[in-house]
Amino acid sequence: MTDDFTPIRDAVAAGRGDQFEIEAGASMDHFTHRFLCHRYDHRHVADATEKNGQEQSPGSGLALSTPVVRLVDVHKSFGRQQVLRGVTLDIPPERTTVVLGPSGVGKSVILKLITGLIQPDQGEVWFCDKRIDQLHRRELDRLRTRIGFLFQMAALFDSMTVEENVSFPLTEHTEFSREERHERVRKALHTVGLEGVEHKLPSELSGGQKKRVALARAIMLNPLLVLYDEPTTGLDPIRADGINELILKLRHELGVSGIVVTHDLASARKVADRLVMIHDGQIIAEGSFSEFACSDNPHVRRFIAGQWDPCEDEVVSNEWSPR
Repeated sequence: MTDDFTPIRDAVAAGRGDQFEIEAGASMDHFTHRFLCHRYDHRHVADATEKNGQEQSPGSGLALSTPVVRLVDVHKSFGRQQVLRGVTLDIPPERTTVVLGPSGVGKSVILKLITGLIQPDQGEVWFCDKRIDQLHRRELDRLRTRIGFLFQMAALFDSMTVEENVSFPLTEHTEFSREERHERVRKALHTVGLEGVEHKLPSELSGGQKKRVALARAIMLNPLLVLYDEPTTGLDPIRADGINELILKLRHELGVSGIVVTHDLASARKVADRLVMIHDGQIIAEGSFSEFACSDNPHVRRFIAGQWDPCEDEVVSNEWSPR
């Protein structure tokens, strides 16, 4: 097990103030903006050290029978549109769970609930032993340092170099020297298969490189869980497979739990330890890819086969929040 990204002991934010301003030109939606602000504007990092002062891999110390995330009878509506209708879901540690379903059924809503960006109208949302929907702001900020997020469009800061983007969590939360931050950035970029790009700007990178840089940033604070929102969107099949390989690498080498929201069936087949499908606000199937391929459920069969159903459009026609 590599020790390149061991938990950061007694980390304290270096301090850019409580209201770090996200640059106006950043390419990110409202919820991405909120997550980055919330994740990086506080002054405390969770103490991830284990007993006897030994630093552990992300998944160690958490029994394999204990879910890293648990949703219990979760309901969520936006106006009159009911998106989630009693979703109950356990996410096992050190495994990758892929969430499938047509656009507009609430897949990304689940990610926002897990990070506390939105609250359920009813039900419970748990991260390990913490009930997210009942945490105060400071407790929620502390918890978020244990969650990495790979955004669909990467959400890199346009005016920052690659090194500045990747080291941003360290700059905000630690007192590491510039040399220490540089070395950790180098190791993170090596982990995601990038070399010699530290001084480039995001505009000088390909789509696949941007995703890799964003993934390097997501693992800088040694998260227990990484959320992947459409990680292969906009990439050609070869670059998309490279991202799939990185998801597998983080799972096998760093013990990172993962939740992947995707429409990419090739990606789902490759990275999933377990698949979950949402339809009409409820989970209608769980299992392996082979079990999905043999499913008797007509919605699952059509999705796996890529067969259009006009009824699906009717279900999500009024849904404003993507996926």
